[in-house]
Amino acid sequence: MSQAMCVDIRTIDCRHADATEMIRQLREKLSPRGDIVSESGRQRTMELFGEPLSPRSVVERICADVRQRGLAAVLEYTARLDQRELTAATVRVRADELQSAAAQADPRFLETIRRVRDNVAEFQRAVLPHDVRLVRTAGEGTIELRQRYRPMRRVGICVPGGAAAYPSTVLMTAVPALTAGVPEIAVVVPPTAFGGYNKDLLATCHTIGITEVYRVGGAQAVAALAYGVDGIPRVDKIVGPGNLFVALAKQHVFGDVDIDSIAGPSEVVVLADETARPQFIAADLISQAEHSPGSGVLITWHEPLIGQVRRALEQQLSELPRGDLARQSLESYGALILARHAGEAAELTDLLAPEHLHISMDQPDHMLQLVRNAGAIFLGHFTPVALGDYIAGPSHVLPTGGTARFANGLAATDFLKRSSVIQYDRAALVADADAVRLLAETEGLTAHSASVDIRLQQTCGEPAEGGADPDGAVRQTPRPGMTEK
Repeated sequence: MSQAMCVDIRTIDCRHADATEMIRQLREKLSPRGDIVSESGRQRTMELFGEPLSPRSVVERICADVRQRGLAAVLEYTARLDQRELTAATVRVRADELQSAAAQADPRFLETIRRVRDNVAEFQRAVLPHDVRLVRTAGEGTIELRQRYRPMRRVGICVPGGAAAYPSTVLMTAVPALTAGVPEIAVVVPPTAFGGYNKDLLATCHTIGITEVYRVGGAQAVAALAYGVDGIPRVDKIVGPGNLFVALAKQHVFGDVDIDSIAGPSEVVVLADETARPQFIAADLISQAEHSPGSGVLITWHEPLIGQVRRALEQQLSELPRGDLARQSLESYGALILARHAGEAAELTDLLAPEHLHISMDQPDHMLQLVRNAGAIFLGHFTPVALGDYIAGPSHVLPTGGTARFANGLAATDFLKRSSVIQYDRAALVADADAVRLLAETEGLTAHSASVDIRLQQTCGEPAEGGADPDGAVRQTPRPGMTEK
C-alpha cells in the first residue's frame, strides 16, 4: 500500500507532556460549540443569504422568518435549499403514499422492521416508571402524596435524509414515544430520495403506525414544529438527529418546546486491552467515522495495539465504499491514545464522555465499574455498536460532544410529563401549619402564611388560633416577643 493511502490518524501518548492538551483540543472540536459543517453547506449559505453567515446566524434568520411568515417561509426555504417546489397540499405525505410504500416493500424488510419495533418496545416498556402513592400521617390528620406520569400530547421527530435513508432513526425515536403513549407524532424528513421520497422510510412509518409525515427538513422543519404553521400544528417536544443546522435550530427553539439534545457528530471510544482484536477495533472506529463527520477514538494501555489498529484501519478503509469519507473523519476527529494504565484509560474516557463506549475486553465488567460517562456502553468483543444502532432495544439517539457527563440517551421516559399531587385534610394542615408559617416569615412571604391561616377556622364560624376573623380578615398568630393588638 502506498504511503498516500496510510490513514493519518493522530497518536496521543499520555507519557508525553502535551497529551492532555491534545485530548482537550479533540474534545473541543466535537463539542456542541463546534462549527462542523460541510463545504457544500458553507457554499449554500453564501448562495442563500449572499454573505458568509455563521451557522448560528443562518438558523436564527430561518427560525425568525418561519415564526413570522409561517408555512410560506417553510416552503420557500425548502425550494431554495432542497430544490423542491412543494405546496400546502403536497408537503404532507398522503396516507395512500404510506400504504403504497408498505405494499411495495420487501417482506423481509418489513419483518425486520417489526422485529426491531418489538425489541425496542419491550425494552422501553421495562424502563417506564409507575405512578407512586405515599400516605403520611401528621398529627391526627392524613397527607396523600402522589407522583403522576402522563404522556405528552404531541411530539415532533426529525429524521435525516441527506446522505442516506434512516428507517432505524424512525424506529429509535417513534417507538419510545409510542410506548410512552404519545397520541400525536409528527415526522419531518427532507424532501430527498433518501428522505421524504424514500419508500423504505415511508414503509417503516406505516408499519409502526406513524400517519403524519412531512417532506421538510433543516432548520425550517424544526421551526415549523416548534411554532406551528398552517397544516403542521406545534408540538411539545422535538427529538431526533440532524446536521449542524438542525442541532442549532433545536437549541434556538428550546423554551418554546422541549428537545432531546443538541446532537453533534457521531462518536465512539473503544477501551481495549491485550485481549482485543485489532480488526474488530478498526471496524468499530470506521463504523462511526463513516457518518462523516464522525469520530473514532481508541484508548488502550497495551502499546502494541496502537500499531496493529493503525494497520487494520488502513486495510479496511481501502476496501469500504465509504472508506474515503471515514478516512477524512478519522484524520480530523479521531485518535489512537496510549494510556499509562487502565485507571488512566477510564479517566480519559470520562473526560471524553462519548456517545458510544465499547469496552473490548475478555472481562469488561471491572472496567465498566470504573467508567461513569457514556451514552451507551457495549461490553465484550462480540457486541459492536451496530447492534445498538439497529436492533438491541435501547434508543440509538444518544448524547454527543461530551454531554454524556450530564445527559442521557432517549427513552420512553422522556415523553412523559411528571406531576406531583398533594392532598391534606384539615388536621394535617394544622399539624404542618407552624412549619409553613416559620419558613414564610423567614422568607418574608406573608401571603404564603396567610393562605394557611385563613383555612384554620372553627367549624362553628369562630376563628381558630392563627386563623381568620368571620369577615375573612386574616388574624396573625402571636409569636414569642410579639404583643397581639
